[in-house]
Amino acid sequence: MAWVRRVRTASGATAVQVVESVRGRRRIVAHVGSAHTEAELGVLLEAAQQWLRDPRQDTFDLDVEQVRGRAEMVAAREPVLLSASTAGSGWVSAPRVVATSSRLLYDALGGVYDRLGFDAALQDRVFRDLVIARVVEPTSIRDAGRVLRDLGVDPASEKTMRRTLARVQAQGYREKVAAACYAHASTAGDLSLVLYDVTTLYFEAENEDELRKVGYSKERRVDPQVVVGLLVDRQGFPLEVGCFEGNTAETTTLLPIIQAFQERHSLASMAVVADAGMLSASNLKELDAAGVNFIVGSRVTKAPGDLASYFRWHGDAFSDGQHVDTITPRHANRRLENDPKLKAEPAWDPGEHPGSWRAVWAYSAKRAARDAKTLTLQEHRAQAVIAGEKTTRAPRFVKNAGGALTLDTASLARARSLVGLKGYVSNIPATLMPADEVIGSYHDLWRVEQSFRMSKTDLRARPMFHHTREAIEAHLTIVVTALAVAREAQARTGLAIRNLVRQLRPLRSATIAINGAQQTFPPAIPDQQQAHLDALQSRH
Repeated sequence: MAWVRRVRTASGATAVQVVESVRGRRRIVAHVGSAHTEAELGVLLEAAQQWLRDPRQDTFDLDVEQVRGRAEMVAAREPVLLSASTAGSGWVSAPRVVATSSRLLYDALGGVYDRLGFDAALQDRVFRDLVIARVVEPTSIRDAGRVLRDLGVDPASEKTMRRTLARVQAQGYREKVAAACYAHASTAGDLSLVLYDVTTLYFEAENEDELRKVGYSKERRVDPQVVVGLLVDRQGFPLEVGCFEGNTAETTTLLPIIQAFQERHSLASMAVVADAGMLSASNLKELDAAGVNFIVGSRVTKAPGDLASYFRWHGDAFSDGQHVDTITPRHANRRLENDPKLKAEPAWDPGEHPGSWRAVWAYSAKRAARDAKTLTLQEHRAQAVIAGEKTTRAPRFVKNAGGALTLDTASLARARSLVGLKGYVSNIPATLMPADEVIGSYHDLWRVEQSFRMSKTDLRARPMFHHTREAIEAHLTIVVTALAVAREAQARTGLAIRNLVRQLRPLRSATIAINGAQQTFPPAIPDQQQAHLDALQSRH
């Protein structure tokens, strides 16, 4: 029985041979050729398999060096890469690799894009290509053509791509993408709870305009920026994105995004989780009035009032993992409805406590150690400033009384009594969601933070090379669509999107020219990469 084997040669090439076993000894039946690249190796392996299927034909000499092979001088209806028989007269030149591409990766990501419903909703090939190119190698519109050509696609012109950006806004692509994302998440994910967070994207520009304005920057920059709000499901899959002027306060972004999401999908009630930056009395009041259940982080400065009863009856000792389910005033100047004289904490009820929200406080020994270390560093910094060893502005725990700097020991002691505590404010009664589920739901916020990191790093939402509001909004639509494709690809394969691209992009198809014809050969796919491709192509 004959089989194909690969042998490393002295020159570093890989020889492909057809061998057989005769009386226990291995004999070379045919030397197919020597390859110096993966593409050439794929061609030679295919030729060897053809030889095995038809052992009557002569040896294929497909070495990359110029060699003379025999070709049958017969007319054919269409050109072929290799004739069925090399018997006859005439000579042909050695085969040449005229192109290679990562078409396999393009098709795999395109399949995910289609299965998410984007192709059916938009029917725009150029937009589809721009999304796939951003997942593979984020770059500018001007350079996107290079990425697409490497993926084996004939790209549209730069002018056509820019016209596509205008079409994105004019034809409401973002709304169509959001509808497709919701349809996917409602069938494949969990929409019982959604997560919200805000980030900023800055521009390396000198002047502000109606959208790009200087405001509070999470990256502590003074450049013009835009504020981006992102709503995702519990797995970090994007549902809604909004773009606001750069000087917009974070707390004012939550309601417009939630209301747009509710109206788009006709939702009478929903639950949202957000961090402490969204904790404002007006925000919580309007969310509650709109029928939206919420869980937001609380500020540790509210702990003494919320836990007044606990501190009176139990002191400031907590065990690791302990939580206290109590209430917190809706407004800072409201009368406390929690009576410290009562040992039992009140169970929040909207009818019985109209001036309060539910508050859950949890203690973590790990957080306590971290908080205590931070407070010690802050105390040392304060003492250094008081002693004149540092000339920076007065930090935390420094009091200025008549020009004399002293250590605020009362504030420091109060802060140390609260280490390890984290609070959560909600309008969901304990009968519907126990305290540990409130805490666990809030901790899912890392998924939206991860989606923002993916947008900024893997998908490079910035640097942004656009200047008008329409182009910036269109760019964010492409980014959030690419984020959906990347999130779905990660969920299917269990790999980070950069890792997945690194594994699949080197699997390159090769186009070979020989005997006046061209033929494209797919790459050899290792078992591990084939498993990833199968996962991307599965329907679930």
